[in-house]
Amino acid sequence: METLKRSPYGSVMETTQHTSPSTPSPLELPAQDVLEAIGTRSFATLASTSANGWPHAAGVLYAMSGEHLYVSTIGTSRKARNIAENPRVAVTVPVQRIPFGPPASIIFQTSARVVRLDDPELHAAVATGDLKAVTGHGELELPGGVFIQIALPRKVVTYGLGM
Repeated sequence: METLKRSPYGSVMETTQHTSPSTPSPLELPAQDVLEAIGTRSFATLASTSANGWPHAAGVLYAMSGEHLYVSTIGTSRKARNIAENPRVAVTVPVQRIPFGPPASIIFQTSARVVRLDDPELHAAVATGDLKAVTGHGELELPGGVFIQIALPRKVVTYGLGM
């Protein structure tokens, strides 16, 4: 069973086996809950770094398809240029649960790549209908447009999720 193991510093998604069919302990959060939280949101902060080491963080709208997040952008944008030079990124997904107080969040480091509009993998994801939120406004015909494909990692850190 995939679970999130919590430490004093957050949570990490990993594969564990329970010896009994009991529910997860209070220190574990099912990975499916984390994936559902990511999949039902559409806003994240995407951090990238240029080849010269300059950091850049941007708020982005995303859609999840399979094991990837997809973000529409322009090929000349800073985030697309940075990812073309350095595929390592960090992502923070805020998870607002109640109308007051800070949101919980899901944070992870992973790799990303710039995907051209004619990429077969992008078209396969579009065909599933999963990308309507980021393709429904002409993004697939956008001159100079590209998508950033962000891999969902095996390990994530959470803040306040499941509390």
